[in-house]
Amino acid sequence: MLAPMSGFSDLPYRSLCRRMGSALSYTEFVSAKEVIHSRSRHWQKAFAFYEWERPVVMQIFEADEDSLVEAAVKLEELKPDVIDLNMGCSIQRVANRGAGAGLLRDPAKVARIFARMTRAVSCPISGKIRLGWDCRSLNFLDVVRAMQDNGAAMVAVHARTREQGYSGEADWQAIASVVDAARIPVIGNGDVQSVAGIEEMKRKTGCSAVMIGRGAIGNPWLFQKRERRLVPIDEKIQLILEHFAAMAAFYGAELAAILMRKHLSRYFAEQPGVRELRGSLVRLESETQLRELLDRIRERSASLPVT
Repeated sequence: MLAPMSGFSDLPYRSLCRRMGSALSYTEFVSAKEVIHSRSRHWQKAFAFYEWERPVVMQIFEADEDSLVEAAVKLEELKPDVIDLNMGCSIQRVANRGAGAGLLRDPAKVARIFARMTRAVSCPISGKIRLGWDCRSLNFLDVVRAMQDNGAAMVAVHARTREQGYSGEADWQAIASVVDAARIPVIGNGDVQSVAGIEEMKRKTGCSAVMIGRGAIGNPWLFQKRERRLVPIDEKIQLILEHFAAMAAFYGAELAAILMRKHLSRYFAEQPGVRELRGSLVRLESETQLRELLDRIRERSASLPVT
């Protein structure tokens, strides 16, 4: 399944991955306080979904217990299949104020939050965690026990600490330890970049499902168990155009062109004949320009072998 990633797991890309085989739709995370207090209702756009995407998991974050409970009650009106608490975000402005991975420092607080949220709403409550704040506080088993003992329906484990961010290697053995200890489904996350990696994580950890983050950016074919480098260029271009059309419908054409920039270079990560055009890809301004660039990439790729 596609991981919840800020700036990437929006409705256009998330639904595309769901159509390609991603097992669940996780939204981008939104602050619980924004859900409660925002007059603009911008947060509802982040939680927009197609009915056919179900199961849909809506993810929130915050340090304040009351805000999380109140936001969960408000979110239930949107009829999610699951509400997820983010306890894995490592960026300073989130974690250092006690939200995201900051919650890992206090398993007792995690227990209180899950006890209150599961009483307040009827839909399942899940959580996404890391292994701990740093290598000196690997308390992930304590956090998982706090969650499941207070009603959590499942847990996703990113097998790094907050201190690591996205550096170093993910510790898949830690995921296996959670699988051995937990009574709830465990989703493994971290360092899956290929079809072989999906199967390897399942085999080494015994996890119920595999969550793919950075490895799935520009690579929705992973959810079809296909390697991006083997996808024919015409098929790749057709999917990119479908992705852009979905973004234009959701954001408007002008903003869609800007947001598409971060996806394009990833779509062509292993594609020969593209290196010289990368500057143009990250300065995309319109659908017309996109089509022109894709035509040039098709022409350059036609006579070159896929590596």
